[in-house]
Amino acid sequence: MFLGILLRLAVLVLILLLVVLAVVVCAYRYRSKPDAVRRYETTNPHIAAFTQVSAHRCGAGVMPEETMMGLRWCAENTEFRPDWFEFDLHITKDDVLVLLHDDELDRTSDSEKVFGRAHVRAGEMTYEELRRLNMGAKFVSDAGEAPYAGLSGDAVPDELRIVALEDALDYLESVGSFRYIIEVKNGGEAGMRAADLLYGILAQRGLLDRALFGSFHGEVSAYVDRTHPDLQRGAYGSEVLAFYIAAVTNKKDYKPTCRVLQIPFANWKESYGMNLGTARVINYAHAHDMAVQYWTVNDEKDMAYLISIGADCIMSDYPDKLYRVREQMR
Repeated sequence: MFLGILLRLAVLVLILLLVVLAVVVCAYRYRSKPDAVRRYETTNPHIAAFTQVSAHRCGAGVMPEETMMGLRWCAENTEFRPDWFEFDLHITKDDVLVLLHDDELDRTSDSEKVFGRAHVRAGEMTYEELRRLNMGAKFVSDAGEAPYAGLSGDAVPDELRIVALEDALDYLESVGSFRYIIEVKNGGEAGMRAADLLYGILAQRGLLDRALFGSFHGEVSAYVDRTHPDLQRGAYGSEVLAFYIAAVTNKKDYKPTCRVLQIPFANWKESYGMNLGTARVINYAHAHDMAVQYWTVNDEKDMAYLISIGADCIMSDYPDKLYRVREQMR
């Protein structure tokens, strides 16, 4: 009898778990209708009248990511023009900010061959040492081709070597007037030092109003708020969660901690199961004078959906594709 009761309880718990899972999955897959979008009075310059295009990792789907080759392909392309460039920064051993997404160099470069070991980090090397690398060595096109894999030493063109932030900005500002989404990947003291250097470079160039800072490290974001309050930044993990709960519950006294939400779309792991791509999320953000920018959106249907519900900016590895989808919807 006792075992029978336990069995019934176990079945009941299993059914409840399945119901909860079904509700969560349905909520995650829910898509809003365009007529659910609301318009609000706003003073936030990053809230766009129509969705803006950002080249994620400088067009990583088409060119080797975070390279001068990618920057040039995006900035000088005659078929499209991005509104934003998104790239990531690491600080080198000699305090140079370089464009690099990963903590280690293995995935994108020939680092293991050049330095004789795997798992080398940018912070272990000087800028000049990192310039020996071929940052396109591991790039594979959608057609399965690896056109730069065999290049090494003097055969590596300058546009495939690691790029310093100042060189990237020198080039981009010489060919246009873009906005920048810049994430500092380092945490702790290195991240704070990198943030100081970034702020100095942006301030000197008069780019503070055209740049957004981001970090997944709460201590680095808190440091920026204390020391560089005029450096606009996006929300980090716990802030996004607090915002989402406030949006879902329509919290009346929610107070934003920053001006921009930079959030994932259609990625269960990165969004922790939260459906961040809804009109409710965007409406609530806009009502609180916050812009909403989505990453990393490479599917055309997803692009069109987010445009239809008023996303302020979409970051894509294929900014040319995103541009075409947007222009077709104007």
